Amino acid sequence: MTRSIMSPAKYVQGRGEIRYLHRYCAELGGKKAYIVADAFVFTNYEKEISEGFQEGEVSYDLQSFAGECSLKEVQRIVEATGKSGADVIIGIGGGKTLDVAKAVGFYSRLPLIVVPTVASTDAPCSALSVLYTDEGRLDKYLPLRSNPERVVVDTELVAKAPVRLLVAGMGDALSTFYEARACRRAAESKGGGKSAVAAYALAQACRDTLLAQGAQAKQDAENGVLSEAVENIIEANIYLSGIGFESGGLAAAHAIHNAMTQLEETRPILHGEKVAFGTIVQLVLEEAEPSEIEEALTFCRSVGLPTTLRQLNLDAAVDSRLRLVAEASCAPHEPMSNMPFSVTPESVLKAMLKADEWGRQELPIS
Repeated sequence: MTRSIMSPAKYVQGRGEIRYLHRYCAELGGKKAYIVADAFVFTNYEKEISEGFQEGEVSYDLQSFAGECSLKEVQRIVEATGKSGADVIIGIGGGKTLDVAKAVGFYSRLPLIVVPTVASTDAPCSALSVLYTDEGRLDKYLPLRSNPERVVVDTELVAKAPVRLLVAGMGDALSTFYEARACRRAAESKGGGKSAVAAYALAQACRDTLLAQGAQAKQDAENGVLSEAVENIIEANIYLSGIGFESGGLAAAHAIHNAMTQLEETRPILHGEKVAFGTIVQLVLEEAEPSEIEEALTFCRSVGLPTTLRQLNLDAAVDSRLRLVAEASCAPHEPMSNMPFSVTPESVLKAMLKADEWGRQELPIS
């Protein structure tokens, strides 16, 4: 029986870590870093980055990225990296900036340091880069040879991002345990191997941290306080969820999210916000204990994650739109196939409507 864990070689989280990037380059044997940073980082943190590198013996080339995460743009940066003589890639910013940096590291075969500036998804730790066309449409998923060598999270920087992004990260992280559990049950039912004990334990720790400290973290973040709760939720959103999903697996929650992205009306809704509702739908599909569904609903309400279709810009009365989501979620390539039982578009549609019904009521589920 084969078990595996996918993880960055080193995860570092703390206040002011953006000032110490030269140390992590030196750990990797780097002499010169090519830094791809989004416009916000370039404008607001160039001084901290510069002063940090002045303390060490590693030089750097800092470039602002404001383009599309396309193969053409990646290839351009790969060429620029080669001309610069850099031997380490650093990506600092949001999702597309990090995906560009990951792809550059992949094609240039150089070690990669990822520095997320938001805790809105669990993607920073993953061995995957999402590429788009130059027009902004999804192109392909690029599997990487390995996870980043270093993931460095400056919590002072992350805490300054809009609170909605932190909350969306909680929504993405909420699915981690329930999807890992579904994958584990599916493996058992088919006589296959379970996920590694460590991966499942991290997924459980992710859920427990969210339920215990999510609401407090949101309140503290709104008040500009970088508390222990905020620190713990940042770790849960980025690391616990990142390792949990990649080593534990995805299931219905993300399949429903992926299907929703096809509807224009859901485009303004963030990834984690859609995943949160997808998690409730998955629990309904599983016929989970009412107390477990109520626990997830209560958590979502406490931090402001969607519990109803209307909050996703969908209407329970418009059957045709919901049916599109239900059908797309069951497409052969979607992780719905990782559920431990057969799922049909009709069962997904019924579960979405039931989740919406329970999400709209304040009374306990019975």
